[in-house]
Amino acid sequence: MSKSFYVTTPIFYVNDAPHIGHAYTEVASDVLTRWHRARGETSFLLTGTDEHGEKVLRTALGNNSDPKSWTDKLVNESWLPLLETIDIDNQDFIRTTEPRHEKAVQQFLQKLYDTGFIYQGSFQGNYCVGCEEYKNESDLIAGTGDFAGVPVCAIHSKPVEQLNETNYFFKLSEFQQRLLDHYEQNPTFIQPESAKNEVVSFVRSGLSDLSISRSKERFDWGIDIPWDDSHITYVWFDALLNYITAIGYGSDEQKLASLWPADVQVVGKDILRFHAVIWPAMLMAAGLPPAKQVFGHGWLLVGGEKMSKSKLTGIAPNQITDIFGSDAFRYYFMKAIGFGSDGSFSWEDLSARYNAELANGFGNLASRSIAMINKYFDGFVPSPGEYSESDLRVQGVAAAAITESNAALDRVAIHEAIAKVWTLVDELNGYITEQAPWVLAKEEANRERLATVLYTCAEGLRLLAILLSPVMPKATQKLWAAIGLDLGPLSEQRIQDGSWGLLPSGTKLAELDVLFPRVEEQ
Repeated sequence: MSKSFYVTTPIFYVNDAPHIGHAYTEVASDVLTRWHRARGETSFLLTGTDEHGEKVLRTALGNNSDPKSWTDKLVNESWLPLLETIDIDNQDFIRTTEPRHEKAVQQFLQKLYDTGFIYQGSFQGNYCVGCEEYKNESDLIAGTGDFAGVPVCAIHSKPVEQLNETNYFFKLSEFQQRLLDHYEQNPTFIQPESAKNEVVSFVRSGLSDLSISRSKERFDWGIDIPWDDSHITYVWFDALLNYITAIGYGSDEQKLASLWPADVQVVGKDILRFHAVIWPAMLMAAGLPPAKQVFGHGWLLVGGEKMSKSKLTGIAPNQITDIFGSDAFRYYFMKAIGFGSDGSFSWEDLSARYNAELANGFGNLASRSIAMINKYFDGFVPSPGEYSESDLRVQGVAAAAITESNAALDRVAIHEAIAKVWTLVDELNGYITEQAPWVLAKEEANRERLATVLYTCAEGLRLLAILLSPVMPKATQKLWAAIGLDLGPLSEQRIQDGSWGLLPSGTKLAELDVLFPRVEEQ
């Protein structure tokens, strides 16, 4: 079985409903997976939910529920519907409460225990329930307001708890040099570069062994430690394993080999250390290779702060998709924000880009091109004549858009890839203005030139439908239904099929549905 291109999202903590920060991660991972599929590769996207831990237990009890009923409700009513809302084409969805996951986690733990990487010991430290993580002093800041004078978590702005426990520990400290060697030998393992520098500095400063269990005397919502049922597994140790438990670890070695190591693991930068330090060390201890790349994207900011339900800055994805649609949601967050950097969201910017770039840019390009072919050639794609310098310039822009967008995607620079494709949108719009086909149509002597201009527009639309399908699957499918049915399904078209002139002359166009209805009309 050949290796598939494997992309993972972090599995999301189900203490609350998703906001657009979660959707941002999902869409980025989906675009990557779809893009590789459109290049002819077999690709696989995994997402899911992290359902154990003290925070989930407390939230469930606070809602007069038990944790299993609470997580079932949230997954079915909020997290699975999110995938439909933003058009995610995932190949699997893993829940950490599933038997397949729990059984494989225990197998993994037992292996590390048997090989001496896990021991029992005592620990005292600052614990953030929100992060489900022990915090170093450097991870704390001075509280303000109700928490003035109290050390609080820098991420959640809430006080940490002092815990003193006898737990089981993973010998993370033994992997410090192996991790540093891995970072050096695999320079793109952690991306972007700024994130890599931070992780390397953290590891060089020294690693402590990791507490990987919690006593049931404290709480019992988790996976039992297989050799000691008085302890449950630390939620992060449990959660990180989803990336291999979902693809056959301990049960289907052939499937595991066909997918692991993951090609890109997309995470938010606040959980990068878990994925770039603890997770590869766990895999090394088990004799498995780390993922090929961990990409820590930036935060979505609202009013200068990270998107957060607890701080009342969370925006539900459907608040946007109900107005602008899922394609506009996907396009906006992937193009307007440099992937890997923080980015601020505003309704004004979204609306402006929707109207200027989608409705007036891409949508209007498609509608007027097809309308002119319908008007001047009875809806049949005309045969081009001899190409002029302006026609060849369009073809050059198209070729460069394909090459450069592919190169950007290989760097996980999604925003750059879309920008490269958009050069063809802008070029074609300028080309139509320059060539003025409505003027050419007035003279029969210009018939061949008119045919060449409109063929150029139609062929450009064919390429745009293919190139933009990973980003805007609904709009591009509408466009393909109007221009490309004679070429087979859009899902079977390949991005590398960039040769100019693959749209057959004589193709009968169908009516084009409006790609991006004007928002003010809704």
